Amino acid sequence: MTEQRILDIADQLLLIERELQVQGWWDESAPSAEALASTVPFAVDTLKFEQWLQWIFLPRMTLILEHGHPLPSASGILVMADTVFSDRPEQSQELRRLLAAFDRTISLSA
Repeated sequence: MTEQRILDIADQLLLIERELQVQGWWDESAPSAEALASTVPFAVDTLKFEQWLQWIFLPRMTLILEHGHPLPSASGILVMADTVFSDRPEQSQELRRLLAAFDRTISLSA
């Protein structure tokens, strides 16, 4: 994994975080430990997608980058975002654009 790729992914994570905040989808307090412990993909049984991004996806990706762990070989976050935000396509447009860029960057690093 090149240094530039790491920087690109880190930048994308920051932009995703910022967009969650801009849209008012950023929570100040964490969900319960039980909700965060879900083993269902995207924790759909216990969290809203926005919460999953904030409390599971962003921290895990940050740890991967900070510790030099291997990146996932693929990402399908945009597909989930398109489903979740089908009722608010305009409001979620920028977040979905950022998630698409993340998906592309991850697949390039495989």
